[in-house]
Parts: sequence; structure tokens; C-alpha cells
Amino acid sequence: MNSTNHDPGAAFGNDPIFRMRGVTREYRVGDNVIHALRGIDLDLHSGELVVFLGASGSGKSTLLNILGGLDSATSGSVRYHDLELCGAGDAALTDFRRRHVGFVFQFYNLIPSLTARENVAIVTEIATNPMPPEQALAMVDLGARADHFPAQLSGGEQQRVAIARAIAKQPAVLLCDEPTGALDSLTGIKVLKALEHVNEKLGTTTAIITHNEAIAAMGDRVVRLSDGRISDVSDNAKRANPETLSW
Repeated sequence: MNSTNHDPGAAFGNDPIFRMRGVTREYRVGDNVIHALRGIDLDLHSGELVVFLGASGSGKSTLLNILGGLDSATSGSVRYHDLELCGAGDAALTDFRRRHVGFVFQFYNLIPSLTARENVAIVTEIATNPMPPEQALAMVDLGARADHFPAQLSGGEQQRVAIARAIAKQPAVLLCDEPTGALDSLTGIKVLKALEHVNEKLGTTTAIITHNEAIAAMGDRVVRLSDGRISDVSDNAKRANPETLSW
């Protein structure tokens, strides 16, 4: 299905919050040019959960980084509501990330000397409309572990602290880059349940990039990438419960 002809806006009852048109990203390595993205057209809508699937090198992380203002497109347009991200200055992109975007990466990046509560509080101190760290931890079912240090937590618990940290500023968008990549299947399912819960309770537009085909079933939409292009966009008639996913 061609992404430019696919509009889930009717289902979500809103205009796109992200609109990407003709987005390319090229990197020069010596005399070689690497085409990471080759003309991406895609809309993302408020409240939807989108799974981006593709092999290593397909362009998933580059696409996510451009949506989050961590990287810039070589050409094309990326609009967040009325804000054009392509060509925006560092100050504007920093403000965009601070106000609107939460990030979850494969590695948790927690500060070892701080408790779970304190790791989350770092974000709430710079946010404009944060929730209490205790509330964010409760949303990922870690309220009882708030005073534990990262070394006292399992890998899955550490990733859920990272999710709590990302959502504590109540972002409109949550961008997740291989959030279960370093976890076993049972632990990964707990992390996916936490992401699903955040999406449903806060209405946060959630994008999950992964190479794991099984995760596709939990999304409202599945966007498949190959060689820097969108090869297919499909809907799930009903989102699967992460606990039913077969890894």
C-alpha cells in the first residue's frame, strides 16, 4: 500500500501531527554517498501507535531521528503541526524536543548513582508540564521500585524506568528505537505492555521501530522500510495484546 494514499485520519479523527514529504537523508563517507532515506512520504496522527519494521540499514533509525529532531533531512519537508523541522535551527529543535518528544532507546542510559525516582526527576525539572516522578513510575508498574538504584533493577525494569523518564514530561510523541532489542521475550513483553499502557492512557502518539516482525501485531499501523524507502503500509483491524505475541 502506498503511504501517500493511506490516511488513517478518519479513524483517529484528526489532522496529521507529523507530515513528511519527499524526505531524503544522505551521508558522505569519503568519496561515497550513502542514501539512508530515499523520498519518504508519511503522516502520523495523534494517539496512534505505529510500528516501523525493517532490517538493519533499512532507514528506520534515521527516520525516527528526523522525526525527533535529532537529525536533519537532506531534502524534503517534515512538519510537526505548523513547525517545519527541516532547516530549523538548533535552538528551535531543542525546544521542540523538550516540549513535545520523549525518547526510548535500546540502551537505558540511566545514571547509576541515582534512584529510579531521581532518574525520572531529571526530566521533570526541565519540563513545562510534568507529572510527578512517582506517577510516571506507577504508570509502568514500578511504583514500588522508586527508591532502587539501576544496579538493583533487572534489564526490563531499567527499560521501564527509561520509559517513565520519557513520559514524565507528558510528551505528545514517544519515539522508541528498538526498546526490546536487549531483552528476552518475556521481559520485552512487559516493556511493550508499558508502552501500550502509556499510549492508551495518555493518548501519546507512539512510534516503535524494530526488526522483530512479531511486534507488528500490536500497532494500529505497520510501516515497512527497505533500502531507505517505505515498501508497505498496512492497518491492523485490531491491536494485539503484547502478551499474546509469539516471538
